[in-house]
Amino acid sequence: MSALRIDLSRFRENVRAVRARVAPADLMVVVKDDAYAHGVEAIADAAAAEGVRWLGAFDIATGVRAKAVTGDRARVFSWLTVDEGEIAEALEAGVELGVGDAGYLERVGRVAAARGETAVVHLKIDTGLHRNGVRVEAWPAFAARAAALEAENAVRVAGIWSHIAEASDEEDDAARALFDEAVAAARAAGLRPEVRHLAASAAAWHRAEFRCDLVRVGAFCYGIRSAEGPEIPGTAPSASLVSEVTAVHGDTVEVGIGSLDGLFSTLAGRMSVGTPAGARRLRAVRETTSTIDGWDGAAVGDEVVLFGAGDRGESTSTTIAEAIGTVGEEPLLRVSPLIPRVYV
Repeated sequence: MSALRIDLSRFRENVRAVRARVAPADLMVVVKDDAYAHGVEAIADAAAAEGVRWLGAFDIATGVRAKAVTGDRARVFSWLTVDEGEIAEALEAGVELGVGDAGYLERVGRVAAARGETAVVHLKIDTGLHRNGVRVEAWPAFAARAAALEAENAVRVAGIWSHIAEASDEEDDAARALFDEAVAAARAAGLRPEVRHLAASAAAWHRAEFRCDLVRVGAFCYGIRSAEGPEIPGTAPSASLVSEVTAVHGDTVEVGIGSLDGLFSTLAGRMSVGTPAGARRLRAVRETTSTIDGWDGAAVGDEVVLFGAGDRGESTSTTIAEAIGTVGEEPLLRVSPLIPRVYV
């Protein structure tokens, strides 16, 4: 049987390491993509139990799931621009909204006013990544409109935020300068944001001056380092993809996992598998089975680790990604949903 084994104790250790690194800034644990395939509910609960006060969700549905688990223990922030129906769902659940568009601000204010509620929002300035966010030249009018909606109790501006490109130190420094100017302009318009958040995983870890009040960290909390990036001290992968030996053939063994389970066929010859005897080479990937180098005493039922923390010599999800030219977390996220998660 194959499984994605989630070590929640390891996850909590990762969170502690990240929190210690970014302090005194607060930590927002990002739970997008079903918490990097770890499962939103289990991860949200574990993070809150560790004292994390913020969770970040790309989409409203994920944010609602996280909020349902954590309740008053954590604030949940979602930054995907959505329609009025989903805005209402977010308000009902108590999810805070990232707003980086003038039209979206109006929709949020309209829905909140119709419900007799105040939407908690974080205004996004485009500092150069151009993923979304209000352009610098439009920011003063945007901030003034947010202040007017705040005076009407339709919104409450809890934060100012942005994404940075992390392309070079020079470009990031320029982005930070734009961000600081946007915060000053928002305050000049009468807004009093509680938190400023600019940095995600890499910038939050490596550049203290980017941490502001709050940092948004995803991959590092799960022990996934950036592709081509350095190791992150104090962290290790909290998920392992495990399977079993189904047949022994001389100097090779067959394991019960293949490309239909999300194991890329292009990984053959490019990754190590953890076994009871240590690292062994992955030789071939077929649809439902794979072949790896054998070891003395190998037997049907022996457990092998396709990727994980490296304790048995297996590759990590990032070293796998580097081997085939994909982003660091992609092999983990592409594991078939038919493979069960097991929490330990």
